[in-house]
Amino acid sequence: MNLEKFFQDVFAVEPGERVLVLTDQPHDELRDSPAWQDRRRMAGEWRDAFAGLGARIGFEVLPLVGYPATGRNNADLPLGAMVDRGRSLEAALDDATLAVALTEFSPSAPLAMRSVTVKDFRAATLPGVERRMEQTALAADYADVARRCRILAGYLRGAHAADVVFATGHRCRFDLRHRELDLDDGQLPRNRSGMRLINLPSGEAAQSPYEGEIPGDESRTCGELPALWDGRILALAVERNRIVDVRGPEPVAGRWRAFFAEDPARANIAEFAFGCNPRAVVTGNVLEDEKAGFHWAYGRSEHLGGTVGPDAFRSPANVVHQDTVYAKGSPIELASVHLDRADGTRPQIIGAGEYLVF
Repeated sequence: MNLEKFFQDVFAVEPGERVLVLTDQPHDELRDSPAWQDRRRMAGEWRDAFAGLGARIGFEVLPLVGYPATGRNNADLPLGAMVDRGRSLEAALDDATLAVALTEFSPSAPLAMRSVTVKDFRAATLPGVERRMEQTALAADYADVARRCRILAGYLRGAHAADVVFATGHRCRFDLRHRELDLDDGQLPRNRSGMRLINLPSGEAAQSPYEGEIPGDESRTCGELPALWDGRILALAVERNRIVDVRGPEPVAGRWRAFFAEDPARANIAEFAFGCNPRAVVTGNVLEDEKAGFHWAYGRSEHLGGTVGPDAFRSPANVVHQDTVYAKGSPIELASVHLDRADGTRPQIIGAGEYLVF
């Protein structure tokens, strides 16, 4: 994979910019692993490739930054941590116009919010990235990925609901009203409008379902979501966009009931999304799996236009945004997805687990 070409195709870095490559580091009870070690090596290699490109184009590449891992996907970053020559992580981010994070735990939500509030800052996150992805989803034709995102956007913009039928026979209806669609199309130039964050490998059309925040207008997301968690197939009962029960074999179902009961913000249905990267391979790594097909997530949603942010959780230690994927080759697949649109049409997006619109 030609990293310098990839960087220009995705980021179009301009002269005068300042690029920061980030990684997270194990500490205390967070144990290291060979995969995590290799991810930190990849971060160094990507930083070096940026430096080579920067020397020719005329942008600065800042020192590699490693910060203490949060231990949870999409938890707030330890901005006060000292990471580089006496500087805090926040100061390092303040210096950058582009941040690229190759990490164990996802920083997508906090960096997405930063991209909205901080002028001239954009970020790409690669939580759980593996070197092999440089030959699969990272090596996709990103012009084709963007084309697929535009096709999905044409169907989703104007849709007020989606009916999802899973291969297990479970069904769930997602309320798509009152929300804007976000396209993660692998394009992150400096002048990108809106939320200036992508998740690499890219290829996703996503939004938060409506969460019922308008007085007198409850969310209509309801049904059952099947999930293979802790080695058992569970059925998550959903009412008004919240997980209200977990059904299935004990004691696993009981552990998950307790997990959601411990902090009700975890039970929020936070994301409705279609992955559309044709080079994505399903291996059990969510970073790439979610780019291969349909998925949903629970927990934090404000980075996707929802209303549930860190303040909604009972403790900062509980903040989470976690995906469950149903792409072809996943433990549980889809039967179909139909959209209900404002123009009265009901297009079918997925049938027998395959996209019907590309």
